[in-house]
Amino acid sequence: MHYLHDGYAWLIPHIAAYGAIAIFVIIYFESFGAPLPGETGVIAAALLASQGELSIVAVYAAVFCAAILGDSTGFLVGHFGGHRLLEKFGPYIKLTPDRLDMLEAKFRKGGLWFIAVARFLPLCRQLNGVIAGSMAMPWHLFLAANAVGAFAWTTVYVLGPYFFGHLFHHAAR
Repeated sequence: MHYLHDGYAWLIPHIAAYGAIAIFVIIYFESFGAPLPGETGVIAAALLASQGELSIVAVYAAVFCAAILGDSTGFLVGHFGGHRLLEKFGPYIKLTPDRLDMLEAKFRKGGLWFIAVARFLPLCRQLNGVIAGSMAMPWHLFLAANAVGAFAWTTVYVLGPYFFGHLFHHAAR
């Protein structure tokens, strides 16, 4: 809870100042591998929307579009840079060769489901597009699974805090 509260306190002024554009940038870069506080940012934006400081429609659209575009950028990075890139830079984000092998095995076993569900799992959320691209998943299948996952994740993380934001405020105090 401490991490969430600190991240929330740091993000609120930025999201309040720049609105849906700020959350779009955060989610876009987090979705293709940057270690950014995406979930915390989305929750912060949704809570600001619940207080009337941001438009919930703009927040929802920004998060949904950024999630799809960020993962799609990751797919392109994986397609053209692929496995070598993950092996070279993975250790910087705690992606050891064993973890990479595990992620690739999960992808081989259930690629479409992995893409759709990975959005809810830290590290998998940031790397699912890169892994899908490096494993030569067909683009149209990736896009469909990515859209389903982005829709579900956006709905949970934007509309949940928006409608139940008062509970978050009590917990943060």
